Amino acid sequence: MKKKSVIITCACVAAALVIGGVGLFVWTRKGDSKSDNVVYVNTVEQLMNLGSGNGLLNRFSGVVESQDTWKVQQNTEKTVKDILVEEGQEVQAGTPLFTYDTDKFQTDLEQAGLDSERINTEIESMKSNIAQLNKDKKSAPKESQATLQLQIREAELQLRQKEYEAKSKEVEIGKLQENINNATVTSEIAGIVKSINNGTASGDPYGEQDTSFMTILSTGAFRIKGKVNEMNIGGLSENAAVLVHSRVDDSAVWKGTITKIDRENAEAGNNNGMYASTDSMSQTSSYPFYVTLENSDNLMLGQHVYIELDNGQDSESKAGIWLDEYFIGDPDSEPYVWADNGKGKLEKRKITLGQYDENMMKYEIAEGLGKKDAITFPEPDLKEGMQTAIGEDGMMGQSNPAGPEDGIDAGDGSDMGTMDDGQIIPEGEDAVVSGGGEVLK
Repeated sequence: MKKKSVIITCACVAAALVIGGVGLFVWTRKGDSKSDNVVYVNTVEQLMNLGSGNGLLNRFSGVVESQDTWKVQQNTEKTVKDILVEEGQEVQAGTPLFTYDTDKFQTDLEQAGLDSERINTEIESMKSNIAQLNKDKKSAPKESQATLQLQIREAELQLRQKEYEAKSKEVEIGKLQENINNATVTSEIAGIVKSINNGTASGDPYGEQDTSFMTILSTGAFRIKGKVNEMNIGGLSENAAVLVHSRVDDSAVWKGTITKIDRENAEAGNNNGMYASTDSMSQTSSYPFYVTLENSDNLMLGQHVYIELDNGQDSESKAGIWLDEYFIGDPDSEPYVWADNGKGKLEKRKITLGQYDENMMKYEIAEGLGKKDAITFPEPDLKEGMQTAIGEDGMMGQSNPAGPEDGIDAGDGSDMGTMDDGQIIPEGEDAVVSGGGEVLK
């Protein structure tokens, strides 16, 4: 592999990482003075441990939730009298949750009963009146029968209206009686009371705005709800395999599959669901996605976790030191890495390579580098003796890189340029990374 091809490959990998939203190769804008330039490095141990948060994988924040959730809506025509459970309490199907105030219903029922009796009395009176009119018609002279017939029809119409009023009152009484009988709301599922919010919006940063009166989470199977930034959503796909890490014990890992990416319900936020993010990604929208787990042993409802795509990094690790190929300069003849010399200065360190893993695109480092040594990405204008510092959150590269206007070239005859945000662009390449992380053709 020639030096130029290595540099171009490295630059393309860095571009892909920027598109993915990972804050690994981060450079700040160039200042007026190059004397403040610092080369950020990370230890080999951190770079080998992709699950540590300092490797090359995006991590997304997530929370354990139930596969089955029952949201209890309050009847707006009723007033809650007593809440019989507390948040976090475990309930069974049929457990009383809360009761409605029935005093008003009881009063209304009594009044409706009196109204019904009055209406029925009026109906009986109307029937008697109609019967009398029919009797009078039979004995009335011929010239009076037409008038009596009109009176009968009008009385029959009034009777039908009153009978309809009686039926409506019966329906009203039935509803009032039902409200009294069903004043206690019971749980439909076995689970845990997640929230009791009296109809106000939920403050859960991982949840949607929830205006339900009470939420019950099933104690059955769990799933993970994650959040992905709009800049990174293209890197996720449904049916993709993922690893779920505990936030407190990184050795605790669960495997799962992304079953849904909800692109219809954007949520505004600052951290955008990313464990490592850059300032350029602030004030952007994030979207929920859901992970179905192979098993949920030892997980707890509401537990916060990290999610990352499963690229085989959780498989049994190889013995020795293995580095991604883009950290290695001139691997075909005189391989080297840019490393901290242990005194805060940069040095070009020769190394001896061992095996090459084509699937993972990694080299085994046989000699010249230990896990505690710190290295950086091989930018073309690095020089021995430059000041170094350990980068935070996986930051690597120069803080104030030089560009063509400073009289610096790639060192292999190719012209290199930098964007305003310090990203290196190989001249003549088809893909260029924009400041917004888009690939421009």
